[in-house]
Amino acid sequence: MARHPIAEANETSPFGNLTPEEFYARHSVSHSSQFFTNARGLKIFTQWWTPLDTPIIGIVAVVHGFTGESSWFLQLTSVFFAKSGFAVCAIDHQGHGFSDGLDGLVVHIPNIDGVIDDCVHFFDAFRARYPPELPAFLYSESLGGAIALYISFRQKGAWDGLILNGAMCGISDKFKPPWPLEHFLFVVAKLIPTWRVVPTRGSLPDVSFKEAWKRKLAIASPRRTVARPRAATAYELIRICNELQGRFEEVDLPLLIIHGGDDIVCDPVCVEDLYKRAASKDKTLKIYPGMWHQLIGEPEENVELVFGEMEEWLKSRASTAAEAKGVENARAAVGNDSG
Repeated sequence: MARHPIAEANETSPFGNLTPEEFYARHSVSHSSQFFTNARGLKIFTQWWTPLDTPIIGIVAVVHGFTGESSWFLQLTSVFFAKSGFAVCAIDHQGHGFSDGLDGLVVHIPNIDGVIDDCVHFFDAFRARYPPELPAFLYSESLGGAIALYISFRQKGAWDGLILNGAMCGISDKFKPPWPLEHFLFVVAKLIPTWRVVPTRGSLPDVSFKEAWKRKLAIASPRRTVARPRAATAYELIRICNELQGRFEEVDLPLLIIHGGDDIVCDPVCVEDLYKRAASKDKTLKIYPGMWHQLIGEPEENVELVFGEMEEWLKSRASTAAEAKGVENARAAVGNDSG
């Protein structure tokens, strides 16, 4: 099993004392990045990692969460998957990381549809670089889980599996804005959509990362904001949770749900409901007692346990999907010959 690179980070840099180039060389992965301009005129940042010494057995498309980015903690997980034999790609959502923000604003997502459009556009373009029979998976964290579910709804049958890590299928009552503000959000979002009026019960890093030094690393990112969410964004987050909870039966692809039992940001009860109601024939639920929202923020032994199980699941499903696609291709070839 590959070791997760978070073990080499420190509280100021995900690469520890190495430069990014030295870090990639140490882990035998290549790295590239580029921008594309989306339909809304925003420059969107994308990047990808591929193994140098290991045959590629599949593709993993990575979807980050609210206030996250593809170049900090998530980059370490992307390198972890690449070391395991996957071509990995990731995108910074509008207003996150290196991507432009709507109206120049950071972490502002008043409508999730544009974010889904960006992900589909880039992931399709990345997958087109590889043979179509190569298995492809979605990996998501927090809000990224909701986005990944929407991607799977839009692209039925296009993905060979989905990992939901701390998925935002429901915001915990311990973190949501207090009553009655939640009930007035619709009005505030319409009248003053960019107003940072919405309080939360604690800052995200403080309630997400169990280890103090990883909390410091989260805040050390020059592109991370710790400001309160804007009214229209907060309303949209609550809206999509409510909508998704009415669509759990539509989830039908191989599914691995992992969640911290003591997550007070995204409610574990909601992913348990998703697990029960999903139509997926292959579905696994792992609730880790005592762990928090950001599983990468746990002590090293917990990180190795959680991500080791993810790696094992991905490799197993990649093998199964490759075999199935090989059979399908063989049948198609026979059909073409007989025609």
